[in-house]
This record gives sequence, C-alpha cells and structure tokens, in this order.
Amino acid sequence: MEGNYSKNKFFLVLALLNMAATLVKGQGTRVGFYSTSCPLVESIVSSTVQSHLHSDPSLGPAILRMHFHDCFVHGCGASILINGPDTEKTAPPSLGVRGYEVIDDAKAQVEATCPGVVSCADILALAARDAVFLAKGQKWDVPRGRRDGKVSLASDADNLPAFTDSIEELKRKFAAFGLNARDLVTLVGKW
Repeated sequence: MEGNYSKNKFFLVLALLNMAATLVKGQGTRVGFYSTSCPLVESIVSSTVQSHLHSDPSLGPAILRMHFHDCFVHGCGASILINGPDTEKTAPPSLGVRGYEVIDDAKAQVEATCPGVVSCADILALAARDAVFLAKGQKWDVPRGRRDGKVSLASDADNLPAFTDSIEELKRKFAAFGLNARDLVTLVGKW
C-alpha cells in the first residue's frame, strides 16, 4: 500500500510539473531568478508553509489544489488569488479551494523583505512545491520569474475538470494543456 501511495505521489508531482512547465513557457522563468533581488524568497516561503502545515496538515493538499486550479485557468499567474465579485475564486469549481491565508502570509513576509519584487505567482508555485515536499513528496527546482495575472473571471474557471465531466471531456481538457490520460488519472484520482 505504501509503495503505491509513494508511486502515485511521484506521478502526481510529475504531472503537475509537466502542466506548470507547459503553462509558463514564454514567461522567461528560470531557477535563481531572484538570486540577487530577493535571495531569501525560498526560505521565507518554505518556513511560512511549514508553519501553517504544522498547525493544519490538511493545508498541504489544499495549496497544491489551489496551484492546480490557478494553472488550469490562465496559466500559473496567480489569477485565482485576485479578490472581487465574479472572479475565479468565486466560481463554483473553486469554492472548495482553500489555503489562501498561507499564500497571503508568505506574500506579506516576502514583501517585508523585498517589497515589490516577487510575484504572487512565484510564491504560489513555491508554496505548492514546499507543501508536496513537507508531505514527504519529491522536491524540485521551481523556475521563477512568472508574472502575476491581471484578469480573473469566474467564467474562465469553466474549463476546470469537474466530477460531472465525462471521461472524454476530461481527456479533452487535459489534452489542451499537453497532459495525457495517465496525467488525468493521476490528478483526478486524488480528488
């Protein structure tokens, strides 16, 4: 049982990495993007995530789900974090997404150290990576340099996979991001 769980976590991480890499192409992301402008960003985000997960371990999967929802709509631009009426956050598929307080806390701490430097999109990507690692999953280098999305509409969340979607519809939605049936089973099977 433990072997299958670890294997499934590994494939989940690979699928998410594949999706994230597909969705941030062309944004000029790279590992070490903030090495001179905000060298402490990774440790700040990591310690913040660790602190929140220590208090509530269920936030780990929640942060990963938030990152998934974010990337699946407009790419990994943190548009799910935009507040307001009729935003992605208010869309029916996103109503169960939680963990926003972790990202808000990490952003506040990063801003206190490096004001106006690090995007929310990068903080969310780092937080998702750290949440997976703290759950005894794989750790990977997160390319940074994403730009924050400026648009967030509830209607744009319609392309998120839903439990009511047929298998063919789910396959179509995943294929639009370069993901295959194995990625679909790995990601949807975790809900």
